[in-house]
Amino acid sequence: MERNHTIMQFFEWHVPADGEHWQRLKELAPQLKEQGIDSVWIPPVTKGVSSEDNGYGVYDLYDLGEFDQKGTVRTKYGTKQELHDAIDACHNHGINVYVDIVMNHKAAADEKETFHVIEVDPMNRTEEISEPFEIEGWTKFTFEGRGDQYSSFKWNFNHFNGTDYDDKNGKEGVFRIAGENKSWNENVDQEFGNYDYLMFANIDYDHPEVREEMIKWGKWLADTLQCDGYRLDAIKHINHDFIKEFAHELSSSQEKPFYFVGEFWNPELTACQEFLDVIDYQIDLFDVSLHYKLHEASQQGRDFDLTTIFDDTLVKTHPLNVVTFVDNHDSQPNESLESWVEDWFKQSAYALILLREDGYPCVFYGDYFGIGGEHPIEGKEKDISALLHVRYDKAYGQQDDYFDHPNTIGWVRHGVEEFEKSGCAVVMSNGEDGEKRMFVGEHRSGQTWIDFTNNREDQVVIEEDGYGQFPVNGGSVSVWAEA
Repeated sequence: MERNHTIMQFFEWHVPADGEHWQRLKELAPQLKEQGIDSVWIPPVTKGVSSEDNGYGVYDLYDLGEFDQKGTVRTKYGTKQELHDAIDACHNHGINVYVDIVMNHKAAADEKETFHVIEVDPMNRTEEISEPFEIEGWTKFTFEGRGDQYSSFKWNFNHFNGTDYDDKNGKEGVFRIAGENKSWNENVDQEFGNYDYLMFANIDYDHPEVREEMIKWGKWLADTLQCDGYRLDAIKHINHDFIKEFAHELSSSQEKPFYFVGEFWNPELTACQEFLDVIDYQIDLFDVSLHYKLHEASQQGRDFDLTTIFDDTLVKTHPLNVVTFVDNHDSQPNESLESWVEDWFKQSAYALILLREDGYPCVFYGDYFGIGGEHPIEGKEKDISALLHVRYDKAYGQQDDYFDHPNTIGWVRHGVEEFEKSGCAVVMSNGEDGEKRMFVGEHRSGQTWIDFTNNREDQVVIEEDGYGQFPVNGGSVSVWAEA
């Protein structure tokens, strides 16, 4: 039997732009492994618009911090060699590396081009609000710093279907590129009528040259880095037929299993389920629905019914195709999808993803190590580490839920023979101090159990009938197990 697997998202929006992040990963790899982290999701490794760019403003997909482009050789996170060294360090410690890849758009073009567009209503991209007219758009990519190394493909306006700036008139808007076979792709999220366009120069996945080049690049990146999988950014804006083709082509080209998890940021459960159906379950999805439930629970306090925490979540309906998370770089304070799980509920939220049998949980760097920038937030390394320890050593076996009170819930993991002293009892409250009488097994009669979170200092002695009376502080969580 394998130990439980856990991912860490190894960045937050404000990690220092000092070029030393790959070095940080290399140095922390042993510590992460000790904590039971055996996969890391790393930020985009490709050259962005500047050395400060987090990687989502993609300039050159083939520049991993190797060429002098956009005023820098390194990316925000370091050089190509430092990236290789960090991945090697992870692999040496038994940690898989999942690379964040951004395939929706390109930014910081090298030259302008003249072409025709139709302006559309930003709130309804299917509604045209102009006749075709000519603009000067930043859509030509020549990559002079790299030349033809790794790829001779040069991007121009024919490879995009939308942009947001007319340099000729100094005007911003959502401009759909006009021409033969040019339209928004239909196989995308239907918000704003059609959500193909998100930002910058939007890549046209109806163009056969584009599809061919992006699949070729995906294989090149996997081979170059010898990484173990991809996190796919912003896939609700990308033709789902391409995502399906991309995942199939990449998986087929790799000698080892290659993992995919997609960011399909839609809290509507049915939309996520339909997407999984369409792509034949070739990738997992982040559980955005659960994230918003955790956020709501943290805001409502005792008014939230904890027995409903997993209702309408992907982890409940598709437990084998989901990555669970509490927060990430987009949901952290002051970012685009801010929905930060409040401090008092953070440890409870992590217990809900780390100590249950379903889902592939992801710990956020910002929660663990803290958030930088102008409004820093202290990390909760101690609180999360306690749960990681239990996940690695204790949280195995049959799961029995005691979701029978709106403010105090609990569950038991009964343990397995393979891991000595495994098994645990979790109880959490969003109201007053509480307790939960739960069955852990008659064979545990007389055992003394302690709270591994250290939120309670008392001990629980398991009764003759195999039950224990497990207490919890108000607005807190306790994780009881044999010492």
